[in-house]
Amino acid sequence: MFIPSFMGFDKAGFGDPDALAFFARVTAAGGTLSATEKSAVTTLVVTMKANGTWTPMKAIYPMVGASAAACAQNLKSASFPGTFTSGWTFASTGVTGNGTSAFMNTGLIPSVDFTTILSSHLSTYSRTQLRGGVDIGTGGPGEFALSADLNISVIYTYASIGTNSANSLSNTSKGFFLANRQTSTNLKAIQNNTTLASSTTLTTNTLPAVSVSLAQLNGSGLRSAREIAFSSIGDGLTDTQASNFYTAVQVFQTTLSRQV
Repeated sequence: MFIPSFMGFDKAGFGDPDALAFFARVTAAGGTLSATEKSAVTTLVVTMKANGTWTPMKAIYPMVGASAAACAQNLKSASFPGTFTSGWTFASTGVTGNGTSAFMNTGLIPSVDFTTILSSHLSTYSRTQLRGGVDIGTGGPGEFALSADLNISVIYTYASIGTNSANSLSNTSKGFFLANRQTSTNLKAIQNNTTLASSTTLTTNTLPAVSVSLAQLNGSGLRSAREIAFSSIGDGLTDTQASNFYTAVQVFQTTLSRQV
């Protein structure tokens, strides 16, 4: 059946305009996506728009397509396409660095692309049980980083929370990890919709002037070898938005049969 293009659907029936634009960017870069991946991405976008988590996003890397060309693309917009170094393994389940030389530069610079230090977040979805390294972040002045390092470690504009506090923190590095600053005195480290640690340390530092990288704390060489199946950078989320975000990402991963 012919579906008019003005309805915003392609011939396969995937109809959200932002999802379609993402598919076009993947194709233009030389990547390909399966029908299942397109369906999962479309559902993710539609869900995030409905639950209020789409607008706060600056970059979303859904890690679909099993290639550098596809995985480098930002779902939110044409801005901040990633650049992968060598040393990566690409699979239908996500991307895995070698822990030494591999990282992805997002091109997003907090001091340029954020308007305030007081509202920001980082997230990653880790599929690997492994200690060591930083999964996403950048260096000073004012570190802005997230590590799903068994006991989750967040070094976030000089407010470090959760490092080696085994009694209150996770003992697994698998799952969806969110470092979320809502205000100058409200920073939370969240795994799978559970707050593992929080900080009320007043933050007044300037935002880092070095771009955010995936699988490393840019400028430090602290690199991660965990498999990453999703990542995002954006403004701070309310508690309700953070919960909705986790639910949407988990449904996305389940559709792709790579949930943990």
